[in-house]
Amino acid sequence: MKNYFFNILFLLGIFILPTTHSAEKSKAADDANLYIISPLDGATVSNPVKIVFGLKGMGVAPAGIKFNNTGHHHLLIDLAELPDINSPIPSDDNHRHFGKGQTEAVIEFEPGEHTLQLMLGDHMHIPHDPVVVSKKIKINVEGKEIPPQEETKCISNGYGGCK
Repeated sequence: MKNYFFNILFLLGIFILPTTHSAEKSKAADDANLYIISPLDGATVSNPVKIVFGLKGMGVAPAGIKFNNTGHHHLLIDLAELPDINSPIPSDDNHRHFGKGQTEAVIEFEPGEHTLQLMLGDHMHIPHDPVVVSKKIKINVEGKEIPPQEETKCISNGYGGCK
C-alpha cells in the first residue's frame, strides 16, 4: 500500500506537474523594447567584437531569479529563424546565454558577414509572452581567422601541475 501511494505521487510528478509548469509563460511588459546598441546595423568591425545590449520597459535579472517584467539576454548569431518560443532557448555557438544578467559581450567571430539578434528569456530561459526580440542586424567582421585551439600536453609533475 505504501509503495502504491509513492508510485501515484511519482506519476503525478512526471505527467501532471511538467504540463502545468510549461503552460506558465512569463508575461512581457506591453512597452518592452529590446535592441542592440552597438555595433550598428551594417557596421564593419574587427575582432574581438563588443556587443552592447539595450532594453527598455523591462528589467534584467539573472537566470533562475523570477521577478515580474524581467529576463536575461540571449544573443542569436547567424540564425535564419527564431528558436521555438514555447521551449527554453538552446545554448550553443548560435544561441549565446547571458544568464548572469550581463548587458554586453565581447565575442570573436570568423571573418565575414554575420547576423545578430537579441531575445529575452525568463528565469527558465523561455521567451516571454509576447516574445521580446530585437531587430536582426548584420555586421561584417574583418581580420584574421580565429586560430584553432591547440591541445596542450601535460606531463604530471606529481603535484597537480605540469612539467
